[in-house]
This record gives sequence, structure tokens and C-alpha cells, in this order.
Amino acid sequence: MTDQSSPSASYGVHSEVGTLRKVLVCAPGLAHRRLTPSNSDELLFDDVLWVENAQRDHADFVNKMRGRGVDVVELHDLLAETMAMPEAKSWLLDRKIVANEVGVGLIDGTREYLETLEPRQLAEFLIGGLATSDLPEDFRSDYVGLARESTGVREYLMPPLPNTLFTRDTTCWLYGGVTMNPLYWPARHDETLLMKAIYEFHPDFVGSNVWWGDPEQDWGMSTFEGGDILVAGNGVVLMGMSERTSRQAITQVAAAMFARGAAERVVVAGMPKLRAAMHLDTVFTFADRDVVTTYPTIVDGIHAFSLRPSDRSPGLEVTDEAPKTFIDVVAESLGLSDLRVVETGGDVYQSERQQWDSGNNAVAVEPGVVFTYDRNTLTNALLRKAGIEVMTIVGAELGRGRGGGHCMTCPIIRDA
Repeated sequence: MTDQSSPSASYGVHSEVGTLRKVLVCAPGLAHRRLTPSNSDELLFDDVLWVENAQRDHADFVNKMRGRGVDVVELHDLLAETMAMPEAKSWLLDRKIVANEVGVGLIDGTREYLETLEPRQLAEFLIGGLATSDLPEDFRSDYVGLARESTGVREYLMPPLPNTLFTRDTTCWLYGGVTMNPLYWPARHDETLLMKAIYEFHPDFVGSNVWWGDPEQDWGMSTFEGGDILVAGNGVVLMGMSERTSRQAITQVAAAMFARGAAERVVVAGMPKLRAAMHLDTVFTFADRDVVTTYPTIVDGIHAFSLRPSDRSPGLEVTDEAPKTFIDVVAESLGLSDLRVVETGGDVYQSERQQWDSGNNAVAVEPGVVFTYDRNTLTNALLRKAGIEVMTIVGAELGRGRGGGHCMTCPIIRDA
């Protein structure tokens, strides 16, 4: 378990709506300036961003959270502080600057150049990507000619990681521990490696209790993303079995938590493998202890299962909850007679548009107080009618990635 003398000893997320105390975000930056029409699809973005507007809107979101008393930490800052430690920098570059990534003949020059950089500039390149054209002449070898000077993702010495914007996916705190998630898309795998460096070396995170996951291992079919994971409270975790989170990973995480008494039940949401249902939090989120937002087109068809601890191998047992609805199973797991449901607003066309614009991605800062995107006017009106305090942020640019509003924050400390 976590060393109680370490700064990370008090970290943990105990509810989706408990008062948010500390959160990790990642500001738009160099990685998003690297997005082009020719590489955006491979980098999992629907379009290129107007970066300056995205930065402005993200800063507004951060300022509003800080105005509510939330301690907001930023990934570029944490990574720069980590890279200021020689042992941490060596550890990470040993794993990033290898033949499989930069190519034979370019390892020495690339490594030598990165070693000359100040920690903040190194962090910018680790997240934003290092193009062959970024390598100064003194560090270029003849092998650089094999890499086309183009915007293609494969031509980077270190590819850009624009999806770091969605910090919730890469790691997620579940009660008193964290998972280091093997992400579904190869374009995102290196994000978790950056997070491991922070958790291994940054003084604020050393000693954190890791339930499961390691980006240095091959997890095969086991993929796990924080957008599918909701800490419901009452010892319950909701896990979406979706396009990006597999049953292989869900059962391993559940078994690991059960073995250490960290959870009493995992409710699995069996979802269709659709882009519209990429993550559970794109179709279902909590706005208060008994209020949820849903996209009924998907949620009404969820097949629910429950996992509970077992004394017999493999340490858990599964219950098929059919024909009960997912909503009813969640309510029962929390000891509630029912949940108040706010469905995505509008007619069938408006509802689909609102869901696409992250209409169900409500980020709670305390019970009954949420952040949402401003353009989801119909759903926001329904939330307000249900007694929820809604604070809006501009989502025109921030919503272009395939993560979503909820995933822009990784809660580190949240009350029960």
C-alpha cells in the first residue's frame, strides 16, 4: 500500500461527484500545432484546432476550477519538474530514444540534442513531438535523409501526443490507488510512459499505490481507458466494456482491487463497439449523488454485469444482471431506490448532435455543480431544471479530439 509518509498517501477518488480537491490537466500546445489535415486522423482528431483559441478556452476552464478552490496541476509543468531530475531524464530517454522509435543512425544525435535542452523545452518536445526538422545541423547524421521532411506521423523522431489533452484516459484514480492504462490506439501508447516517469520520480507522486498497469509491458488484448471508468462511491466502480476498454482489462483491474479490499463491486456496462459509444462517460455521467445524464440511444441498450470478490480463483465472480436495466443496477449498487435521469436534450436529431458534442460529459466539482460545454444548450437547460448548477466552458475547439470534455480532467483527490 502507499507509504503514509509520502505526499501521495492522501490521494484518491472516492466518488464522481464528491468535492474535487486536486486535478491534472494538459494545456493545448505544440502537439496541437503539429496537427495537419494529413495527419489528424492518425492522431485521432476530427479536425485541426485553432490552437490559440483552444489555449484561451482551456485557460478559462482552469481558472474557473481554481475559482471553485480546486488545486489544478498541469502536465507540461509536472513533466518539466520531473525532467529536471537527471535520473528521471535518463530513465525516460532510455525508453524513448531507441531504434524502434527514431531509427538506426539517429539515436546518438537525437539523444545528444535532447540532453542539451532545459527541462521545460524537453517537456514540450516529449508531449509536442520532435520532428526531423527540429534537429539542429550539428546533431544531424546522413541517416536523417531517410526520414522525409514531412508532417506524416511516422516521420517524427518522437511523434506528437495531442491526446494528452484528455488526461483522464491515461491514468485514473480508483479509491486509494491509480491505474497505468494500456490505451487502445497505438498513437496514444507513449502517453502512459510519460505518466509512469512522473509517478516514478516526481516527489509529489512517488509511492503512489498502483492497482494495475505498466506501459513497459505488452498487454495484448487488455486495453483500459479512464473515460470508461466512473467511481460511483459505496465501494462501487462502473466500467464501460466499450470500443476502447476490454473485458480482459476490466477483469484484471477488478481482481487486483478486490484482492486488496479496495472495492466491493464492479458494475460492467456492456456497450456496442461504436464511435458514438467510445467511452462510458460519453453516454453516462453523474451530476449529483442521485442525478445522472444519459444518452438513451446507447444507455437503454447497455447489458449490465456485476463483478464481486470471491475466495475462489480467479478472485472474482460474475453476475449477469439482465433483464435489469443499467440505470437500475447502478441505483441498486448505490443503495438508492432510483436515479433521477437527465437525458440528452432535443429531438432525435438534436439529441445525437448534443451527444456528439459531449453533451453527457458533465464534470462535477461538488455534488450538484458541474462544468459542461456551452454549445449543449438543450441538455444544459434540462440539467438546470433538475436543480443542477451548470457552469459552461467554450467547446468549439477543445471538443475536436476523440476524447471529450469529461476526459480533459484527471481527478487526483476527490471526496466521497
